[in-house]
Amino acid sequence: MKLAIDAMGGDHAPEAIVKGAVHAAQSIDNLHITLVGDEEQINPYLNGQENITILHTTEKITSEDEPVRAVRKKKQASMVLTAKEVKEGRADGCISAGNTGALMSAGLFVVGRMPGVDRPALSPTLPTQDGKGFLMLDVGANVDAKPDHLLQYAVIGSIYAENVRNISNPRVGLLNVGTEDGKGSELTKKAFQLMKEAPINFIGNVESRDLLDGVADVVVTDGFTGNVALKTIEGTALTMFSMIKQAFMSNFKTKIAAGLAKNDLRKLKSQLDYSEYGGAGLFGLAAPVIKAHGSSNERAVYNAIRQACQMIELDVTTTIATTLKEMKAKEDEQ
Repeated sequence: MKLAIDAMGGDHAPEAIVKGAVHAAQSIDNLHITLVGDEEQINPYLNGQENITILHTTEKITSEDEPVRAVRKKKQASMVLTAKEVKEGRADGCISAGNTGALMSAGLFVVGRMPGVDRPALSPTLPTQDGKGFLMLDVGANVDAKPDHLLQYAVIGSIYAENVRNISNPRVGLLNVGTEDGKGSELTKKAFQLMKEAPINFIGNVESRDLLDGVADVVVTDGFTGNVALKTIEGTALTMFSMIKQAFMSNFKTKIAAGLAKNDLRKLKSQLDYSEYGGAGLFGLAAPVIKAHGSSNERAVYNAIRQACQMIELDVTTTIATTLKEMKAKEDEQ
């Protein structure tokens, strides 16, 4: 397996990116990593691994850059060159913790879409109470969507959950304002009917209040709604831990209690951290492209690499393309 990684993307680049790559290079068999970025900044964090090489460039895309323009103008940016490694066959997949919009643009313009996909979806795995997590798509790749797009997301998500997350017959739910059939907007009503006839385990509408209870293994929605839900979950988790910390630090007795519960609180925080599940996949592209969280630490980068390797090993991209092609053929016959 060959992975290209944008070493200059993210809040803690290049240190966290390189250290995560080193960890992966040491522990994942048959893996070769190309780190794309400033060689002078990358080298101090390497340990002489033979299965890591550097593609040197000093140009990078920042969070302030306008995504499409940056990808088109900054041809030598680390993120663009990372995607180019995939496009030209020198890598099987790529990862970046940089500008999300720019990575989506690089995925579309450089890596390209797979046949049969109208719009790729940005898809993180989010935490649940039982620790299994659920896949949500789309969370921001496309603000607007059509019923056919949501159908494609459902199929793509189901295939990923079954093949990469090892969930047998994954439950697919449609995010809506109620669980009853016929609820929601014209978009969700039409998407509901399409999903009922699709080759997936569609369980119907699901509500946002039930997401963290594990109501479904795959939750499908448009990018606008998905992004609002994602940010709400992330913000709620951060606020909750801030409030817990304040409560435990309020007096001497609670500080003692905090010391006793320290390990349990760390475990809970880890359970709610969706970077533990890897990055957000840009599903629907011609090769695996993973968006790691902007604040990724070494462990989060390692998890994103492991996720990409699983997608490559199991040839998830081909499975998705084949399934969508078969669905299209059946529609044409009808």
